[in-house]
Amino acid sequence: MQNAPIKDLIEFSDFEKLDIRVGTIINVADVEMSKKLMKLAVDFGDHQRSILAGIKQERENPLEIKGKQALFVVNLPEQKMAGEVSQGMLFDIGYADNLTPCLAMPETPMPNGSRAG
Repeated sequence: MQNAPIKDLIEFSDFEKLDIRVGTIINVADVEMSKKLMKLAVDFGDHQRSILAGIKQERENPLEIKGKQALFVVNLPEQKMAGEVSQGMLFDIGYADNLTPCLAMPETPMPNGSRAG
């Protein structure tokens, strides 16, 4: 694999604006109006969110991530896609490099809602 160039430097204060949290994927459902999107129900401890992720074609069985913890960006504006609303973004590894993506996840179980950074 040829690594992509490192992006331009940012200020640490820009990084601190991201709110990345651990959540447990409690359900994975098909988004019928999309060839790419799956709807994840995610538990963040004090609340649940619906997060759309483009994993339908990336995995042989997208349902296999149900019950797993992963990292999510939770302070993005809600986005409406394919007739559904997404309340955050799955933080995965590999997609930008045309690799089969995998979840960015804690190495040991963490309380839902724990912050990364």
